[in-house]
Amino acid sequence: QVQLVESGGGSVQAGGSLRLSCTGSGRTLSSYAMGWFRQAPGKERDLVAAVAWSGLMKYYTDSVKGRFIISRDNDKNTVSLQMNNMKPEDTTVYYCAGYTAQYYHHGPDGKGPLSEWDSWGQGTQVTVSS
Repeated sequence: QVQLVESGGGSVQAGGSLRLSCTGSGRTLSSYAMGWFRQAPGKERDLVAAVAWSGLMKYYTDSVKGRFIISRDNDKNTVSLQMNNMKPEDTTVYYCAGYTAQYYHHGPDGKGPLSEWDSWGQGTQVTVSS
């Protein structure tokens, strides 16, 4: 099983940028889709962005389209989330996750079973102040 470790969380003012990174160990990430989730207290864990194994196909939830960019470096076994023009509503804990297939499968609403993500990082706090 792969171990995922996030870094790069912190505090930023609205309109600013942060870059989250996730490094995998124990298994190569290159054969699987990867994603970033976020979860507020008492809320469901929601997918923010996903990237296919090749890095060529990407998914973004509507609220971050045009602001966040997911990328991966399979040589370094890493996946990143560049967050730009951040808003206070982006404040929460972010999690890196590994998928069980090469491509993220989802319905028309962009959602898929959480059970299809089998590896999770410990989470990193992101705080955006107004």
